Amino acid sequence: MRRGVVDDGRPLVWATADGSRVTGMSDATTPREAPRSPGEQPRIHVTLSTASVYPRKAQYAFEAAADLGYDGVEVMVWSDETTQDAAALRRLSAEHDVPIRSIHAPTLLVSQRVWGRSPGPKLRRSVELAQEVGASTVVVHPPFRWQYRYAREFEDLVGELDETEGVTIAVENMYPWRSRKREMQAYLPGWDPSEHGYEHVTLDLSHAAVAQQDALALLDVFDGRLAHVHLADGSSSITDEHLVPGRGDQPCDLVLAELVRRGWEGDVVVEISTRRARTAAERREDLAASLFFARTYLTPGPHPGYSPPPGPPHRHVDAWGEAEAREIAAAEDAAGSAGTG
Repeated sequence: MRRGVVDDGRPLVWATADGSRVTGMSDATTPREAPRSPGEQPRIHVTLSTASVYPRKAQYAFEAAADLGYDGVEVMVWSDETTQDAAALRRLSAEHDVPIRSIHAPTLLVSQRVWGRSPGPKLRRSVELAQEVGASTVVVHPPFRWQYRYAREFEDLVGELDETEGVTIAVENMYPWRSRKREMQAYLPGWDPSEHGYEHVTLDLSHAAVAQQDALALLDVFDGRLAHVHLADGSSSITDEHLVPGRGDQPCDLVLAELVRRGWEGDVVVEISTRRARTAAERREDLAASLFFARTYLTPGPHPGYSPPPGPPHRHVDAWGEAEAREIAAAEDAAGSAGTG
């Protein structure tokens, strides 16, 4: 059993449901789940996105996932070369005994140049990476509006890959970009996957907050198409905050409990922002608190009403929201001039 430690060697400390502080053995509080018996409640895996440790690299995410007791990792493909390399990812997975359960295609603003600028081939390459590392799901954002050629084929491409490659392609809910003066529809064919015929979708609770949607209501909207969940909170800001669950205004606890009630089976991926963590201890505590929140409300039966300890006031935007807010004007220019397909 591994001991949860922060980077400077001090024991990991986090808050429990009754408000007390727990130190030391992370596995004692967030154990790995045992194999399910026949007739047992469907198992929901709680995994860690490598984006949750940004600007730290993928290796740190695997170390944290192992130390804290996560069930696996979702790899966000971006400029960190390890995230693009199947052999390197397999080595990390084996070294830390942490499976790679999903791949996030490089479809963020900050990853537009990863694997070239043609988004269709990048999605296909993400599927190949998933196959090479044993991941069962690929998460993808809808095209940006200036990727109009890609947007025309996007729904058909997703359907083809979903049907033929043995990997679930789960299209993520996004949101309109807003500034203080205007709103911009940044995605084609649209930011809301419920309006399109995708077989599988990913529900991101932070994105729902930006779109001013109720994530609990989206469970009914997505219904049987819901294949994957990104767990994070938001405060209905114009920026995509990716807060620790329980620190915003989305009903994260009710969403998790409802997934259990419905017998849903899949992965709940902790995708929070720790970019503004002042110390390694703060980052690790946020990762631990998020896992504890998820496991608390994914446990059938009455819940103790856990809320994470409040975060430092300086953490008000995520690793991407700050950049997106600055780049809305540039994106509008790109929409008229880039035309990348």
